[in-house]
Amino acid sequence: MISVFGGTGFIGGSFVQQFSDKCVVVPRDSRKPLSDDVLYFISTTDNYGVLSNPRRDVDVNLAILCDVLWECKKRGNCTFNFISSWFVYGETELPAREDSQCNPKGFYSITKKCAEDLVKSFCACHGIPYRILRLCNVYGSGDEGVSSKKNVLQFLMEKLSLNEEVSLHHAGNFIRDYLHVTDVCSAIKTVLDNAGTNEVINIGSGEKHTFKYLIDISKDYMESSSPVTIMEVTDFQESIQVKDMWLDVSKLTALGFKPSVSIEDGLKELCLQLKIK
Repeated sequence: MISVFGGTGFIGGSFVQQFSDKCVVVPRDSRKPLSDDVLYFISTTDNYGVLSNPRRDVDVNLAILCDVLWECKKRGNCTFNFISSWFVYGETELPAREDSQCNPKGFYSITKKCAEDLVKSFCACHGIPYRILRLCNVYGSGDEGVSSKKNVLQFLMEKLSLNEEVSLHHAGNFIRDYLHVTDVCSAIKTVLDNAGTNEVINIGSGEKHTFKYLIDISKDYMESSSPVTIMEVTDFQESIQVKDMWLDVSKLTALGFKPSVSIEDGLKELCLQLKIK
């Protein structure tokens, strides 16, 4: 069985639902693993916490992690699988490989990279096998936390469904790597089943798309009349955001993973759901 920490969030909850017979969800306030295989999703979700509570990312992304790692040491025989993010790469060579230089921007990104380093150091000290999985942008139904700060694509798709104005940074001419949540969960399970330990693995589609392309096809699917305008990038956004990103997924592909949902089919499904609302 897999002990899932953060099993009520968007991706963690989707993983538990998809592999319900393999998972046990650790209660929100507990730090103790319930099996030898640990899958750790607990995390903040955006770079904006510094504007309201600069301790938020440290408390959630680092302090809780340390408590859970300690409980794993006490249990013994654990394998620790840590869910990280493409945000740790920051501005780097593209496509980002697992051995690419990381230059994270913003408190969320920096603490996620720090969390990776804590996992590596703690596990090396105590002989705990680990894996670090860096996820690309994830989309799909079931995300209750969609906002202008998190999962911006689906936030703007909701605006398209209402024929409201949609404003894009850089006129939408920036690159992202998106993977449907069901494929993300399948990729995670593939890694847990087949990958070696003590390594980092990118989870992504391996495809790059301009954000404008994703908005344009979504607008067409919904027959939306939303005007699409250009939004000025603020100094704060410039300091925390990475313009272009897509991942090298050679290691994941070598494990036998292939996406089952194309970006076009996945967006079409979401557009249909939004039109029905």
